[in-house]
Amino acid sequence: MSWQTYQQSLLRYPQFGFSLDLSLMDIGADFITNMQPKIDKAFADIKAIEAGAIANPDEGRMVGHYWLRNPDLAPTPELKQAITGPLAALKAFAAKVHAGEVAAPNGNFQQLLLIGIGGSALGPQLVAEAIGQGVKLPIFFFDNTDPAGMDAVIAKLAAIGLDRTLVLVISKSGGTPETRNGMLEAKAAWEKAGLDFGKHAVAVTGVGSKLDQFATAQNFIARFPMEDWVGGRTSVLSTVGLVPAALQGIDIDQLSAGAAAMDVETRKPDVKTNAAMQLALAWHHGSNGKGEKDMVVLPYKDSLVMFSKYLQQLIMESIGKELDLDGNTVHQGLAVYGNKGSTDQHAYIQQLRDGVNNFFACFIEVRKGRDGASIEVDPGTTTADYLQGFFRGTRKALYAAGRKSLTISIPEVTPFQMGLLIALFERAVSFYASLVNINAYHQPGVEAGKKAAGVFLETLNSVRNSLTAESASAEQIAAATNTDAEDVYHCLNHLAANGQAVATLGASPADDRFSL
Repeated sequence: MSWQTYQQSLLRYPQFGFSLDLSLMDIGADFITNMQPKIDKAFADIKAIEAGAIANPDEGRMVGHYWLRNPDLAPTPELKQAITGPLAALKAFAAKVHAGEVAAPNGNFQQLLLIGIGGSALGPQLVAEAIGQGVKLPIFFFDNTDPAGMDAVIAKLAAIGLDRTLVLVISKSGGTPETRNGMLEAKAAWEKAGLDFGKHAVAVTGVGSKLDQFATAQNFIARFPMEDWVGGRTSVLSTVGLVPAALQGIDIDQLSAGAAAMDVETRKPDVKTNAAMQLALAWHHGSNGKGEKDMVVLPYKDSLVMFSKYLQQLIMESIGKELDLDGNTVHQGLAVYGNKGSTDQHAYIQQLRDGVNNFFACFIEVRKGRDGASIEVDPGTTTADYLQGFFRGTRKALYAAGRKSLTISIPEVTPFQMGLLIALFERAVSFYASLVNINAYHQPGVEAGKKAAGVFLETLNSVRNSLTAESASAEQIAAATNTDAEDVYHCLNHLAANGQAVATLGASPADDRFSL
């Protein structure tokens, strides 16, 4: 690559210290020319989204996460109030918690437990990990229905005390099983400790939802609304992400300001100056617009370790669709994985360099090493120098082996810069969805998984009720319950592993016997 190519392929927003380098993606001018009709449509589509058009036709919903950082964009006064009202309320609530005006019966709250899953956990986890150092209230998470995992978190909370822990339960419907289960597990733990769970709990949920009703009945301290025009994976700058961030003491105004600033730049319908459109086009070019290659996200900063996980949901849940908007079967997607640099140079970089060429890389560079002075670990060389060297060296080594990459650079990890990055990728997802003609705002595959899990739980209860003191095989119980023998076998093993059945192993699964 030449110096001239680099300069021609670099987009900078100097006022933010931000840059996007596509010089190693090998995107030719003819690609942009051929894509121009789709580009024009994508600009028009996102303009319509921000104006309040129905962007999720399957569910008949608007998509309003862009209004969250600029409420003046909301298409009606009522929608604007639905943003500004809760924002003012959550700021006031956080201030009262910090001042001790809202407190637990035994004293001030000193830590947080957030119960949520998907976007209701990943966004807050990203923000906490990236910019939550030295906060007023440290945060812990229940983000799964794994009982051992919840026990481990409860044990950590016990160091300060459950009586000094504020619990945030986040679920739009209140019916998401993982979140509901976590809430009930937490409630049981608080009650076991002799505490009134409601006096330690806050809900973030849809008005009138199951969780809203439960919070009212249990006398939760406070409730904050979630709107149906904000999807979970784009909710980090709504009450979902801002309530926990404000309670931690993170500067949420700067977080939103960064997102608003990126929105301003990427709202301009000019490919040459629009970082989000350029990013979406790089994804399209890198994967042939069909997900033919994966995107490996490599942030070279420990505080951004959650970024690849956050982007995994944002991108894959948005882009991974069976049907396009015209009903054609397309099986679209863009697989995303990653961890952090330079850690991964001792993990999967070996395959990226020498193995299957089925990816392109997305490097995230943070220019500032640390606050304050650094020691020299070698003469004239610091740890920050090494990190930059590993980043630049890996990038060059991959390209020398025919592996493409793009690089996003920011000066440091701050609330404002996190807002920039979040908005950049949110808008890139919207652009990319338009370029490949899919609905980025629904998740039918997730719903299918939930339904299948419900069927399994029904089978599990049927099998449990069929067990007797007399041992029986999976096939015998399947015949008695009119269910699939393999499903029954898995149910029986689950019951045996959790002390609800006795298993006697035979020569094969068919010979295994189970009893009470």
